[in-house]
Amino acid sequence: MMYVVKYSGKFGFIKPWTAVRDGETFSQQFLTPSIIEGIEKKLFPELLEVKGCIQKIIRHKLRYDAMDSQQEQTQTRGWEYIPGKKLYVRGKLEKGKITKSILIRTVMINPVLYLAFKEKQDAEKASKEHICLCRNEDIMLPDEEVLMLSEQEFEALNGFELRFGESEHSFLVGYNRFDGAAPMYGWLEYNGNSVL
Repeated sequence: MMYVVKYSGKFGFIKPWTAVRDGETFSQQFLTPSIIEGIEKKLFPELLEVKGCIQKIIRHKLRYDAMDSQQEQTQTRGWEYIPGKKLYVRGKLEKGKITKSILIRTVMINPVLYLAFKEKQDAEKASKEHICLCRNEDIMLPDEEVLMLSEQEFEALNGFELRFGESEHSFLVGYNRFDGAAPMYGWLEYNGNSVL
């Protein structure tokens, strides 16, 4: 048996990897080992010194209602001085030089994340804490009730799960910021209608 906490967000959330990937490739709808480790360190700050391994979260599953692509304009950090107008402005397009750009960011609408724990006390502690999926403003709140599920019941939940490790089905999913940029591998499992 495992102890499961359900987290949900009632609006749009930046999708994992979307900040760096959506401009070139469709970013992924799964959580990497370093994202799960970051969530775990937020829930259990006593693990901050333990690098590169997940201690308490044994499984996870992510689903959402829909995805929506939105445009965002970015600007340079610096200011440009226009002498004739005695004016400082943020970056702009001038003489073929681009100093700001448009990004397409995909957001998940109404995400739901299930986190499974070995120990009941870990799940109970997690059920009293919010988490951030990828950015500090993307707060997901827990249900107070801790679910007790078998492995088969957990697998029956709708959603995506990246199973961590190397197997014949694994692919490179990124580099672990908590473990000296070590490569991270996993294989994707999903059940049911993950996008409702």
